[in-house]
Amino acid sequence: MKGVRSEKERIASPFWIIVQKEFGDHIRSWRFGILLAIIVLACVGSIYAAVTALQSGAAANETETSFLFLQMFTVSDGTLPNFVTFVSFLGPLMGIALGFDAVNSERNKGTLSRLMSQPIYRDDFITAKFTASLLLVAVVIFALGFLVMGLGLFTIGYPPTPEEFWRVLLFLATAVVYVGFWLNLSLLFSIRFRQAATSALAGIALWIFFTVFYSLILNLVARAVAPAETAAAEQLVRYQQTMQLFSRLSPAELFTEATTTILMPGVRTLGPLTMEQVVGAIPSPLPLAQSLLLIWPHLTGLAAATMVCFGVSYYLFMRQEVRSRS
Repeated sequence: MKGVRSEKERIASPFWIIVQKEFGDHIRSWRFGILLAIIVLACVGSIYAAVTALQSGAAANETETSFLFLQMFTVSDGTLPNFVTFVSFLGPLMGIALGFDAVNSERNKGTLSRLMSQPIYRDDFITAKFTASLLLVAVVIFALGFLVMGLGLFTIGYPPTPEEFWRVLLFLATAVVYVGFWLNLSLLFSIRFRQAATSALAGIALWIFFTVFYSLILNLVARAVAPAETAAAEQLVRYQQTMQLFSRLSPAELFTEATTTILMPGVRTLGPLTMEQVVGAIPSPLPLAQSLLLIWPHLTGLAAATMVCFGVSYYLFMRQEVRSRS
């Protein structure tokens, strides 16, 4: 009886009630329906492009012949981008759309002060907002990933190997963390700005900056400070490592490198190599453990950025005045 009672108390706690309410509100909203339709159509188009490329045999190469199932996520016939590209481009939009008005809409409607007058802790409210949206993101991403795997079974004709299956799961989990970063960032803007339009524009502006303009600015800086072609090898390697370090300050770059290494076992390194390191190396695919070791700093950086954004959001919300001004 104690176990049943504790389970009922856990389910009936304010935290889980808010999670269920927010999860249901997101699913029933027109905003989520429209965004989900766009993402599904884009991903179905990428799957068709991958199937066409696999059927024509243009995607197979010497290093990836034994990992044809993973190529469902990475190859394309040239008409549309691949599945990974669509996830990296449209995933942040889903995170921003779910979080840009999570708090300021409650404040503007006057429901936040009434909600906080109930026996509900502030940390339960902000944590439940994030948990419900992240659960919805995980459901959508894993559903799309399993859809690609199901179509791959019909296309290739044989199931994935255990290593391919775990690589796909690791990719989907990485995508959830990446979208969760943008969700936390939009939640931060929703707490910081009182107008939903301002928080949405701030999130979209930062997404466009890291997706488009950051690499352009970095390329201009790289050309300006590039050493001469006659420079020593150590100086050239140091220059490449410095530029790569700055490029990895972008969450989009971290996600791209991580997913490329996970879904392409032929990728053996992510940094510059000298001729001494290249000579004698056998061009064979890396096992999953070695690929995970290679991208561990990327996964740690994405998780840390997500937790930092949530921590700042938590701190600001706990110190804000929630009484209505009306």
